[in-house]
Amino acid sequence: MTQRTLGEWLAYLEQLHPSAIDMGLDRAREVTNRMGLQKPAPRVVTVTGTNGKGSTCAFVASMLRAQGLKVGVYSSPHLLRYNERVQIDGAQVSDELLCEAFTALDAGRGDTSLTYFEMGTLAAFWLFERAQLDAVVLEVGLGGRLDAVNLVDADLALITSIGVDHVEYLGNTRESVAYEKAGIFRAGKPALCGDLDPPQPLLDKAQELGCPLFVRGRDFDLSVVGSVWHWQGRDAKGQALELRDLPLLGLPMENAALALQAYALTELPWQPERIVEALLATNITGRLDRRQVNWHGKTVNLLLDVGHNPHAAEYLLKRLQQRPVAGKRLAVFGLLADKDLDGVVSPLAGVVDHWAVAPLNTGRTRPVAELQAALQGLDASVAPYDSIDAALEAQCERATAQDEILLFGSFFCVAQALEWLERRATEESANGIAG
Repeated sequence: MTQRTLGEWLAYLEQLHPSAIDMGLDRAREVTNRMGLQKPAPRVVTVTGTNGKGSTCAFVASMLRAQGLKVGVYSSPHLLRYNERVQIDGAQVSDELLCEAFTALDAGRGDTSLTYFEMGTLAAFWLFERAQLDAVVLEVGLGGRLDAVNLVDADLALITSIGVDHVEYLGNTRESVAYEKAGIFRAGKPALCGDLDPPQPLLDKAQELGCPLFVRGRDFDLSVVGSVWHWQGRDAKGQALELRDLPLLGLPMENAALALQAYALTELPWQPERIVEALLATNITGRLDRRQVNWHGKTVNLLLDVGHNPHAAEYLLKRLQQRPVAGKRLAVFGLLADKDLDGVVSPLAGVVDHWAVAPLNTGRTRPVAELQAALQGLDASVAPYDSIDAALEAQCERATAQDEILLFGSFFCVAQALEWLERRATEESANGIAG
């Protein structure tokens, strides 16, 4: 049989199961048992939360790797290439390895159908187990309790934040979301929460399982003072730890604080200089991601962010207020139909001078007319465009060197912008000139 390419495998996985999302662990557990998949590494850190999962995973992995550990990271979704989802020792796995894993999973699953996400998750476990890693950091895809990642028993379970999102699967209250996310806790193992106000079901689950619980604002915290920030927390023996006068980070420092508390519980060496270096070296494409592009001879400043729910919008507003621009702030915005449009745009309407709205490259996009109407209802200056590319180019044309273009609203939105940036870089290289 002719071997499939990675693209062919992904197309195959998309039609393998009747529905794209089918919450539950029974099918995936049956396949892991049949294939004899074990714990993917001696140390497992699982991360869930409404926002901040990706950066928290990246911070934890950076600190572990700084101690010489061989670390695997599983995250989702990807922006440009599926390979972004599975990293081993800081590098994305190759097409060949992913195809090998999908081949093994497809043969091993028998007549059990798995979703695209479940196949990808088990493929990551298969690859991690064979890579003989020291640790893995696993990002939960949706919720926690019934997500395929939760097949693995975590040594440390982290919840970044708790907001209302994915209501059709997690419920429409913070309490119902907390219940689902606390499903990653394991009896007697440390549980950490970066939310300053964890709902009662999370506290109840930790008590029920006898989990040592570390909550931000009570057991660890951070404070920002001018151009530096401080962190305090506790080690596994309850001894106080602190780091002072840390340089501000590009990624959310709340997530760095949570990751620091997780690292403090590993009993690995506490070496402040090495830890800070690891934090400063951590970056994630598409999250508070600052870029510059040369547009017809002028420099244009971009800020890309995948924020797509009210909680993320509120956080984005706070970061924008901390770093005002000399000129105007322009926005390029698109959103999926199942997201809270008013909740996303309302916090930011007052800090954006002009909006360019466009459809996303997916059938799940929210119509441009709805985006425009919502912003007009907030007395915002807004113009519709046929595509994210067209909206971005219009804002580049409008922008001065003192302005900043904020492009946000969805992974799809940021992915389209990254593809646009790649094309421009290729064109400029081919032409041998800027702009």
